[in-house]
Formats: sequence, structure tokens, C-alpha cells
Amino acid sequence: MGADRGGSAPAESLDRALGLRFRDAKLREAALIHRSFAFEQNLDVTNERLEFLGDAVLGVVVTDLAFRRFPDMPEGALAKLRAAIVNMNSLADVARELELGSVILLGKGEEMSGGRGKPSILADAFEAVLGAIYLDLGLESARELIERLFWPRMEAYARGEGDRDYKTILQELASQDLRALPEYQLRDEGPDHEKEFTATVYLVGEPWGTGRGRSKKEAEQQAAREAYERLSAGAGRKGG
Repeated sequence: MGADRGGSAPAESLDRALGLRFRDAKLREAALIHRSFAFEQNLDVTNERLEFLGDAVLGVVVTDLAFRRFPDMPEGALAKLRAAIVNMNSLADVARELELGSVILLGKGEEMSGGRGKPSILADAFEAVLGAIYLDLGLESARELIERLFWPRMEAYARGEGDRDYKTILQELASQDLRALPEYQLRDEGPDHEKEFTATVYLVGEPWGTGRGRSKKEAEQQAAREAYERLSAGAGRKGG
């Protein structure tokens, strides 16, 4: 393909971070080609097909791991665990730990806009890498990597530890249970240097949670957490 502008060093650093060695360098390279780079270089290959495959591999392995390791966890709780672990922000965090952003091939515009740090780009590239590993080294190699990277997070979630992105979890759970997406309304009070924000999250037109904070993000996270806990507890399909 001739797209690897960084020589062997980025490839070797990725292999070291992953704890494995690709046999097919072209698959590894394809997993790192963002569409912005492909467009600028007039390439007909991006990492999007590998991302599609990797997403499926990740979902199967995490689901299987949760099913086997938590034999007493009911189906609904398993679904919530999976949604908390396999989401964009979680995948982006893993990608950052692997320093994946430093080896993604980006177009100049995406590079200048901070693409190497964007959660969506990092998460998609990580899934593409998983797809490449599956094709190159097989399901067992992909499974071992996923278990090494995600099992500690799954354990922590099951213990109720760690920060959770309740907005993402709520969105995935509401989409699954209610076939609806959360909508947030914000209001603020106080002078500019002492503003307090209040957020209300609506599902199917009804309020499900309210949160307050010094920032919009904090208020929305608190509102999302309240709504998530109500939805998880089976508070009803009509918001009551």
C-alpha cells in the first residue's frame, strides 16, 4: 500500500504495546488508515471494514467473558455490564493506554484539528486493530488481548468502582430498552464566576433524571446517572 509514513518504528511500537507480532504488515497498516488519510493519499483502503469486524469480535469476546465469569449475573445486568465496557469512551481509554493515537495515519486537516486525541477516531482505530488481529492471528489471539485489556475494567465495574460515563451508558441502555435516545435540557443560575448548572434528561418525552453541577458536563452526568439507575431498576417504560 505504501501508506506507512513512519517506517517500522511505529509498527514495532504498536506490536510491543499489544504484546504480539503481526504476521501480515499490510493488515496492521490498513487498521491504522483513517479515511482522511486515504482521501488525501488517493488510497482505496481505510480501516472502516476492519473496524466493523473488530466491533463484532470485541462484542462476542466481552459477552462470552461476562457470561462465563459472572455465572450468577442475570441477563439484564450482563447487558448493562457490556454496555458500560464496550462504548466509545471506554475503547478510547484503552487506545490511549496503548498510545494508538501516535501511529494512526491521519490527513493533514484531521491532524491539525486534534484528531489523534478524538475519542471516536481512537475507538474506531482500536476496533480496526482487533479486526486485523482476528484476520491475521486468529480468534484466540484476539480473545487473549481483549481479556487482558478489558477484564480488569469488567471486575471494577462489577464491584461498582471507577468513574462511569453515565451519559454513554444511558444512551446505549435507553436505545436497547426503550428504543429512544436521551435528550438533555440545561439551565444555569448565578454570576459568571459562580454559575451552577441544572440538567434534566428526558426519555420518550418524560423527565427521568436531574443533576446539578459547576459545569454542564457534571450536571448532565448526574442527571444521566439518576436516569440510568431508574431505568436499571425497571422504573417502567413510560418514565414513571
